[in-house]
Formats: sequence, C-alpha cells, structure tokens
Amino acid sequence: MILETVKNKTKDSSTFKRTLTSVIYVVIVVALCAMKWCIPRTEAVFGTIIYWGSLGFDIVFCGIAVIGCLEFLRAIDGRQNSQDKKISFAQRTFTIAFCAVVVPLCVILEMTWQAGLLAVACAFAVYFMCLAATSVFDHVRSSVRGTISCVFCMMYCGVLPALLASINHLPQNSMVAMLVLILCTVFTDAGAYIVGTLFKRWIPLKLAPQLSPNKTVIGAVGGIIGGILGAIVAYYVMYWFGGINNNVYLWRFNEVYLVFSSEKIHPLVTFVLVGLGTSILAMIGDLFESAIKRECGIKDMGNLLPGHGGVLDRFDSMLYCGVLVLFAFGSIIS
Repeated sequence: MILETVKNKTKDSSTFKRTLTSVIYVVIVVALCAMKWCIPRTEAVFGTIIYWGSLGFDIVFCGIAVIGCLEFLRAIDGRQNSQDKKISFAQRTFTIAFCAVVVPLCVILEMTWQAGLLAVACAFAVYFMCLAATSVFDHVRSSVRGTISCVFCMMYCGVLPALLASINHLPQNSMVAMLVLILCTVFTDAGAYIVGTLFKRWIPLKLAPQLSPNKTVIGAVGGIIGGILGAIVAYYVMYWFGGINNNVYLWRFNEVYLVFSSEKIHPLVTFVLVGLGTSILAMIGDLFESAIKRECGIKDMGNLLPGHGGVLDRFDSMLYCGVLVLFAFGSIIS
C-alpha cells in the first residue's frame, strides 16, 4: 500500500513537471513568434532585408546546437568501453566549437549576403578536416569510430539547427514556414499521444517495439493526422492575419503575408502535403533518437527540461522536419 502511494506521488510529480515545462515552452514559442512577426524589418547595406525579430529564434537554435552537442557527446561517453570508440580532447573541442559557431555564422552570412548555407557547408568541411587531422596525428587518444561519431554529432547537432536558422531567414515566407515547422511537430506529437492512448487497447500493434515499446501504429496514424492539421492551422493563421500575394483577407501587420505563385494547385493542398511529410519525418526523428538512447544505454539525453529530458529529446522531431520545410518554402512554395 505504501509502495503504491509512493509510485502515485512520483507519477503525479512527473506529470506536473511535464505539464509545467510544456506550458513554459508554449509561452516562449508564442513570444518568439510575436517578436518575429511584429518587429519591423530593415534593409541592409547589400540590399538584403534584415528581420530583427528573427534573432530570438536564432538564439534558441544556437542553444539547441550547443546543448545538444554536449548531450550527444555525454551519451557517447557512456558507450566508450572499448579502444575503438575513443574521442580525444582535441576532437571534442573541435566538435563543440563547430556547433557553437555554425548557427551564428549561418545567420550573419544569411542576413548580409544570403549565403548562410554556403557558409555552413564550408565550415563543416573545415572542421571535418580538423577532426581527420587529429585522428591521424593523435591516434593514440582517438579512433576512426570516435571521429565518425564526432562528424555525425556535427551534422546532427550543428548542421540541422543551422537549417532551422535558414528557415528563420528565408527571403520570403519565413514567418509561415516557422509556423508550419512548429505547429506540425507539436501537433504530430500531440496527435500520436492522444490517438495512441485512446485506441491502443483495441489496436495494440507496435510501431517499433525494439526501440520504443509504447509507440503504436494507430498512434502513428494519429501523428500523421495531427501533422496535417498543424499545417492547415498554420495556413489559416497566415490566411486570416496576413493574406496571400499581398491580398488582405482579415487583418495584416508589418507586411507579413504568404507568397504563392503557382496557379495549378491550391496553396492549402501544398500545405497539407508538407504537413504529411513533416509528420512522417517527425516520427522518424523521434524513433531515431530512441535508437541512439538505446544504443547508449540511457533513458534521456539530458535533464535540462523537467519531464521531457534533454534538449535533443524535445527537439529531435523539429530537427528532422526542418529539412523538408526548408526545401518546401525555399524552393516550391514561392
């Protein structure tokens, strides 16, 4: 009886922490969106448009890169039980340094010459060669597998957050792209949880039992529905409070609106397809994070966010979705 009471109190405390963290997360996201939408833009010396309100999201993405890198390296440390997984101090330093500079570098180059992605690619090549050099000249304290782990960490924790910063500084549709990115990932997670909880009793088929025993196929269906719903919500928010192609439908502030040039397909259909793709990527990203944790023998990547684990536990889905959102709003939806 006493043991059951203690378990219930622990469960209630965990639920309270998770709920409180989620509320704070929503408040911060809403504040950052309002900052991005409302702060006026200015024209830079080279003719590019600078959205000063976007810098709030940039700070968050930089934090995700640095803290995520530290969490990943700490997780890898737990599996260094053999000589073929060694990571030297120099390699660790180069990896953390890359994740610390890649987002600011991308933002600065994107705000001035619109060459943020080129800067990211060049920086990755330079740091990769530095890692390779340390593996060659400091082979006693490093290894090839350790070097590969550092390279993957730079891609996962450095390049992917830089892509989020690129979405944040798109010359067109950056506001609606950020709305799609945020709402699709949140709605996917919520849809998978709600539908999975309600129907897993009748449809208990597991999605990936070896990686995440609690995730079900019916929950994945709910996640897809949630992702599509999130994209639809993002579309109508922009439709009502921004308009399309300079046409005002309800109210507009700060000249933010959706630019959509295709005459063959309705923009809402495009948003639904993007929502479908992002929901699938979000769940793949979540499962891949579970695979990393299982490989490293840990429950969470960190404990920075009470009830949610670490930064990578919270933003793993968004990192994956950023690739599709950048492609869609950077090339197709314009």
